[in-house]
Amino acid sequence: MSAGGGTKAIIAALLANLGIAITKFLAFLLTASSSMLAESIHSVADSGNQALLLLGGKRAKRHATPQHPFGYGRERYLYAFIVSIVLFSVGGLFALYEGIHKIQERHPIDKWQWVPVTVLVIAIILESFSLRTAIMESNHVRGNTSWVKFVRHSRAPELPVVLLEDIGALLGLVFALFGVGLTLITGDGLWDGIGTIMIGVLLVAIAVILAVETKSLLIGESATAEHVDAIAKAITAGPEAERIIHMKTLHIGPEELLVAAKIAVHHDDSADTIAHGIDTIEKRIREAVPIARVIYLEPDLFSAARAAADPTPKPVE
Repeated sequence: MSAGGGTKAIIAALLANLGIAITKFLAFLLTASSSMLAESIHSVADSGNQALLLLGGKRAKRHATPQHPFGYGRERYLYAFIVSIVLFSVGGLFALYEGIHKIQERHPIDKWQWVPVTVLVIAIILESFSLRTAIMESNHVRGNTSWVKFVRHSRAPELPVVLLEDIGALLGLVFALFGVGLTLITGDGLWDGIGTIMIGVLLVAIAVILAVETKSLLIGESATAEHVDAIAKAITAGPEAERIIHMKTLHIGPEELLVAAKIAVHHDDSADTIAHGIDTIEKRIREAVPIARVIYLEPDLFSAARAAADPTPKPVE
């Protein structure tokens, strides 16, 4: 995924959430609705999350140093993980607390009754535009992949995070509208509390999904199956290597891939021939998979007995 696409979606979501947060908080001050307060905090948390994603993207562009020889690309994963923590603690847990408190001390919305409904409807419209931007940017890189697989297997965290946040924001607004609407109709603040709890459960669920997915990226994930297959074909496409003995890949950033492979060379190749062959293979790999930035190829002689005893997973050839 290009960083530009992710940045555009993040900025669209940030602008929408800042405006929505202000209007929701004003509605809470006028009506004392717990659903509006929960949604205000939700939008503030989302705004902070988008700022974190922008910060992570900026810090990830720093050049490699002796202390961090592979660069800072994985900072984008770190900040996406922090987003899940913020969404869980600030958004979800606060909404659950506020909803339970509202049910214990329920009261109707007896002033400015039109304000929360108007604010929520406008917020739904604005969030729909933000979600539309995220969907359009995701479609540029998603291809034929399903939305579930895109969120689960994308190596770039920004668009999946923004997508889940925008979907959560829209559902949260619907839940708030449900709670506020029934409170206005029945005069019972119980529904306001129930709507708030529904928002809290939703945010906690989304935060858990984000945490699980970004934790996997932080630990280190291999290249996608398509990239692994393309790299394997690039290695064996010419006469330089007889076969791949074993190969490992690792994302050192969303758009940076480390490739390490032990390749079998011909028994009678000279050192000069082997060195030239490795350079040729590296060129083919970078042409096939441009994000393969760091490549280590180790020449060796193939031994069937040693290969059978090696537990390392072998690539598909």
